[in-house]
Amino acid sequence: MANDELYTPKWIFDKLGVIFDLDVCAPAGGPLHTPAVEYFDLESDGLTAKWFGRVWMNPPFSKPSVWVDKWLDHGNGIALLPLSGNSRWWSYLWNSECAVIQVPPNTGFINSEGKEKKIMYGISLWGIGESNITALKNSGIGRLR
Repeated sequence: MANDELYTPKWIFDKLGVIFDLDVCAPAGGPLHTPAVEYFDLESDGLTAKWFGRVWMNPPFSKPSVWVDKWLDHGNGIALLPLSGNSRWWSYLWNSECAVIQVPPNTGFINSEGKEKKIMYGISLWGIGESNITALKNSGIGRLR
């Protein structure tokens, strides 16, 4: 799916103001500008690898369910996901201890050529773990739920 190769804009990380121990879904060759100490890309397979510390997760939007399950089990991080109230994984998140904010509409993401691409559906940031929920709250990106 074409939207699986869209990366988080730098301003989101600037607003969050945190360093991640691990980016679990980085592009080949490493994160574009994700403030992460280590990363897993397609080759190192973040879905089957052991996660540690505070994680950043912007998973393939074509199949987020398996990633969300692992993220919830890990219990420490921030995830960027589509707004999708009509899916099982979204319901799990909504009914969990996670916090969520909506990313402003028409946010430009970065494609594999490094160019901005606007997407036509809603995006959300989810936090699990006290320090990650605090980062969302303090980011000013949107209203925390």
